[in-house]
Amino acid sequence: MKITFITVGKTEDAYLKDGIEKYVKRLKHYTKLFIVEIDELKNTKALTQQQQKAKEAELILKKILPLDHVILLDENGMQLSSLQFAAYIEKKTVGSVSNMVFVVGGPYGFDPSVYARANDKLSLSSMTFSHQMVRLFFVEQLYRAYTIMKGEPYHHE
Repeated sequence: MKITFITVGKTEDAYLKDGIEKYVKRLKHYTKLFIVEIDELKNTKALTQQQQKAKEAELILKKILPLDHVILLDENGMQLSSLQFAAYIEKKTVGSVSNMVFVVGGPYGFDPSVYARANDKLSLSSMTFSHQMVRLFFVEQLYRAYTIMKGEPYHHE
């Protein structure tokens, strides 16, 4: 199974880039991870929040294939422990899912069309984090999930 991680906007802070790169490099031993960065919209002052979300949705949906299993990183999504997240990924791996696509939206969240396409929603916390920090937290949790599935000593209970 491969995993695609779609984000709106680029990671700008060097310390976050370094952290993301660290876990992406580690994940190569477990899965094929593709990171797709969609450029932030330009000249948005004349657009409403809903118009921005609709334009971002067009760009996001172009990157998703019909058979992809899409999970939105969303504050109202399911909250899983690291062990539960590992079990979730393992279940999808054993099932017929060939590509899991995790998506981080723009600053105003997702357009209804993206919610309609999603198979699941996942919340990393009930706290709110910047979209850039979520990227690091997600790739670390993905790495943690794979080490849990392999019985490796990274995760401690």
